[in-house]
Amino acid sequence: MGQLKGVYALWYREYKVFIREKSRVVASVVNPILWFLVIGGGIGSAVNISGVNYQTFIFPGVLLQSILFSSIFFGVYIVWDKKIDFLKEVLVSPLSRTAIFMGKVAGGATDTLIQIVILLIVGYVFAYMGLMPGIHLDALNLLISLVFIMITIVAAVSIGLIMGSQMESPEGFQLVSSFVIFPMFFLSGAFFPINNLPGYLSPFVYINPMTYSVDGMRAAMLGNSVFPMALDLVVITVFAAAMVFVGTHAFKKMKL
Repeated sequence: MGQLKGVYALWYREYKVFIREKSRVVASVVNPILWFLVIGGGIGSAVNISGVNYQTFIFPGVLLQSILFSSIFFGVYIVWDKKIDFLKEVLVSPLSRTAIFMGKVAGGATDTLIQIVILLIVGYVFAYMGLMPGIHLDALNLLISLVFIMITIVAAVSIGLIMGSQMESPEGFQLVSSFVIFPMFFLSGAFFPINNLPGYLSPFVYINPMTYSVDGMRAAMLGNSVFPMALDLVVITVFAAAMVFVGTHAFKKMKL
């Protein structure tokens, strides 16, 4: 019970910090909307993919973009916690490092989920306005999409925490995280179909777990996917479980 209370306390701290940073909430929502309107509208004026409106096609990709950037960059707070000695105060408590990791994952996942829910509401408004014809945002498809979203968030937050636990400075974290985020994002098929790629690109796309996250969300929202939804779910779940396992080990080995 004491461990669960500790997990809750860490989750509540991260949640309160996020809610108080209004500019962070606004920026995290406005940036994906700009990508949707500017990139989607610009390229979409000249491109249709398999008869699907381009803005509709990239909406799951925009969600993935928000998940990756928000979740992985959450790891920088571990670096700051080290600098202000907050982490030392937590580590001298009876909490296990596994519980500390899970509390941080829960906090980071909640922060990102709030942003994604706002984007889904915006997406519903856009669909109602006719900007995303052909998208399915009914209760069942939203529920399936949220399953993929939550699993992806857990995986991405874990990645951020793994990197944060090994970094000594925010500048180092930002540099390394860029090398992780951009390949995972651009090689996920977020903004292009993956069923007719050149030979040199296909292997990198297919081994990227985020490809299956986007494909699963597209299957739910558009009824348009490359892989069976069950395969998408298995791949992203196994990946998330692996990242949680590695993250708990990284926290046990973390030095302050």
